[in-house]
Amino acid sequence: QVQLVESGGGLVQAGGSLRLSCAASGRTLSTYTMGWFRQAPGKEREFVSGIRWSGGSPYYADSVKGRFTLSRDNAKNTMYLQMNSLKFEDTAVYYCAARAGSMLARMSYDYDYWGQGTQVTVSS
Repeated sequence: QVQLVESGGGLVQAGGSLRLSCAASGRTLSTYTMGWFRQAPGKEREFVSGIRWSGGSPYYADSVKGRFTLSRDNAKNTMYLQMNSLKFEDTAVYYCAARAGSMLARMSYDYDYWGQGTQVTVSS
């Protein structure tokens, strides 16, 4: 089992920044792939960014490429999502997710473990 806890959401004006954190516990993550997803009201959950915990570059949805940056701290078992130049359409609940294996998955059904989510609201 992997437990995931997100934090860092909040209310920010358009053009501003936020940094989300995802603290993982319960398993060694070296064989896992981690991801960030978001879900806006009335919309399906969508992929934002992901990374193989063992290494490699993060990958991003086109809608956030160049504005969001995923990073991780292996020692703390924590993943971060730095969000810059936020737009109104970035408003959503953001979820951290994990899946066993190294496949770079973009679909929510490929992930086995989920955090509770953190709300990000961008005012226009």
